[in-house]
Amino acid sequence: MRPATLLRALNPVRPVDVVAAHCDLFCGVYYPEQARIEAESVKACADKYHASDDEVFRARCIAIKEERAELTKHHLWVLWTDYFKPPHLEAHPQLHDLFWQATKLAGDAKKSMDPQVGQDLLDAIDGISKIFWETKGGKPDWLSA
Repeated sequence: MRPATLLRALNPVRPVDVVAAHCDLFCGVYYPEQARIEAESVKACADKYHASDDEVFRARCIAIKEERAELTKHHLWVLWTDYFKPPHLEAHPQLHDLFWQATKLAGDAKKSMDPQVGQDLLDAIDGISKIFWETKGGKPDWLSA
């Protein structure tokens, strides 16, 4: 049963307003920066791994990097599945490939301690971010500062 139908059945006197949004929540909860922050950690962990000869520290770098790479994938998929809609894809047909490449790079980062893989991931996220902010009419002042 649809929520509006249920609400009408519970209170038939009060009208039910049906609203629509292109997101599963009102806009303003999705940001590519969430993926970028995690990807920055991926690259930083790889850099710190190579800067240390402490095996315990290096093992911790690997564990944190793998966790952050998985979180990067999560944030990318949330953007792809919950924010971007068919009109965005029509306007930016490269979006599918950008997301595919970025999530593949996040997976590669889980398997590699090469800082360049982390940088490549950051570059891919930047491509997605550019399109994201175009769809929003630009970055808000608080984010651009």
